Amino acid sequence: MSTTRRNVSGSGAGRGDVHQIGEVAEQVGLSLRTVRYYEEAGLLAPVGRTVGGFRLYDRDAIERLLLIRKMKPLGFTLEEMRALLRLRDELATPGLAAEARARLRERLATWVTLAEQKLSSLREQVDVAEAFVGGLHDDAERSGAY
Repeated sequence: MSTTRRNVSGSGAGRGDVHQIGEVAEQVGLSLRTVRYYEEAGLLAPVGRTVGGFRLYDRDAIERLLLIRKMKPLGFTLEEMRALLRLRDELATPGLAAEARARLRERLATWVTLAEQKLSSLREQVDVAEAFVGGLHDDAERSGAY
């Protein structure tokens, strides 16, 4: 049974399809508890609630959760996630003055550098882990385990 709703009254009106938290959690591969946690941490907000009080999320919230999932393995803290999401929201502001947009783009470039550094560190960790697993295979072969 689908929990998709269309143009539910309240703050989500006019945003198209909205989905209950369970469907959103399933779509993005997170638990209900994790989605609620990210909401409590200020990383996303429901666009409304059903008459029964269930949270409703729109496509923007789903995309935001997918972005959060990409930041998590890189080790971004909640505060870093919050700051980057806020920056992205500001950049998406219609009618933003060119000077303000340029400043925001400079800040975004700093985030790009930080993400690249985090990715490099993660790759180094993977290299170490692969070397460890390779060593275990060698040990297993020498000991006749294979």
